[in-house]
Amino acid sequence: MSYAVFNEVSENIETVESSTSFGSKTAYFEASISLSEVISAMTFALDMTEGAVPGHSLRSCLLGMRLAAALDITEEMRSSLYYALQLKDTGCSNNAARMTQIVGGDDRAVKNIAKLVDWTQPTSLNLRSLQALWHNILPKGSLLERLTRLVRVGLSQHRNNREMIQLRCERGAEIVLKLEMGEFAAEAVRCIDEHWDGSGYPENLRGRDIPLLARICSLAQNLDVFATDSGTEAAMDVIRQRSGKWFDPELVKIAEELNQLGMLWANALVSDGVENTRLAVLLLDPGVNARLGAERVDRICEAFASIVDAKSPFTYRHSIGVADVAVQLAEEMGLAPDRVQLVRRAALLHDIGKLHVSNTILDKNGELTREEWAEILKHPSVTRSILERVSSFRELAVVAAEHHEKLDGTGYPLGLKGHQISIESRLIALADTFAALAEERPYREAIEPQKILKILAPSVPNKLDPTCFEALTSLVGRWEQEQRMGPWSKRAIGALPPYKEWPTVVAPV
Repeated sequence: MSYAVFNEVSENIETVESSTSFGSKTAYFEASISLSEVISAMTFALDMTEGAVPGHSLRSCLLGMRLAAALDITEEMRSSLYYALQLKDTGCSNNAARMTQIVGGDDRAVKNIAKLVDWTQPTSLNLRSLQALWHNILPKGSLLERLTRLVRVGLSQHRNNREMIQLRCERGAEIVLKLEMGEFAAEAVRCIDEHWDGSGYPENLRGRDIPLLARICSLAQNLDVFATDSGTEAAMDVIRQRSGKWFDPELVKIAEELNQLGMLWANALVSDGVENTRLAVLLLDPGVNARLGAERVDRICEAFASIVDAKSPFTYRHSIGVADVAVQLAEEMGLAPDRVQLVRRAALLHDIGKLHVSNTILDKNGELTREEWAEILKHPSVTRSILERVSSFRELAVVAAEHHEKLDGTGYPLGLKGHQISIESRLIALADTFAALAEERPYREAIEPQKILKILAPSVPNKLDPTCFEALTSLVGRWEQEQRMGPWSKRAIGALPPYKEWPTVVAPV
């Protein structure tokens, strides 16, 4: 691997706040963590998965809560709506690989195009949208291959839409339930793409059979999409045109009244800035900044790890596998329980920045170009920028973002050297490398643990920490004695289906 790309911007690294800035012997005291603070921060990861303009989920939340304020709904429903609006895209990574298979191009760009088109009316694909779609259809294919793929996409449009939405909405609802947001919120996410006239997906629900919260979420997200693309008046024109078709006419009427009163768009425009929008969302928190216990924080980390891993079939369960190895390494090395907890959470979330990377890069079968490497090399920094939005996650964010740093300074994104890298970051880096090699991939079998040790040994001590490597060697020996199998190898015993049977990977069109 060449690190020339990151080296071009790795200047002044001595002044950067690294994991050792926190002190390796300092206890990891967990401050009181607000549920709304964590979820609002994580929405930036969800926006990246969809290729949306940052703050989309938060702007949708403001708009939806203002619509709901005009309705007589219970506090429980209001709270459910608040989180459903922010978590509506939690299932989007689940169809990213399939979207790439269908179009042969950037899944995020195509999703963005789809949001601006009334896909129940094929003739609504305007010149601008058609040009954008053409740009992302097999961009490196021949003219004939691209035309053929475009025709196939058009002919299978409705089938593809149903498949994509079902993958996204079902998975999103599952995650919302795992996050303990309740059935109302889960139903809103599951039914967000149903239409008032029955033309939506995945169940073709009609009118009031569509849950109220789903109707609000649908209108709110479309208001933001079109306001961001073409301005507020264009957004209002779209919802008027689709009133009684896509949207509940009563909700459209409420939106029009709020718009006329100047009460709809405050802090809900891109020009208002994402931090102002986020502050406005936090002030609407119906739980008055409900505080989280350690177990719930852990479940949130696990849920978002599953969102990351679902993006590419090549990394299925990777974050869980890294966390499993990292925790065992931390315990083997005698780290205090609070540090082990920090390690587990950082390991679960270390790749959240990969949600900004197109699946055309993540799933590429071949050498990456310089430009593609540049995108990959950004993901640790993106991980840090997302997690740092939670005030209590500052150290966690830094540790998670250092999983590709090397002791000799040849890692990325900052090229840190040994004295700048904490023991927690060092062992997560080793766990990440080990888990990646131990995972089965479509182009190779899983590598046996003893062989992995031989592969890694030449990198010790220049790149990999010798104490961590010694602990890993000890662990591997014990695993073999106990015949234990980690999450990375569950497919070998039939606990996971073969790659071709995964719901997100089916035969290309």
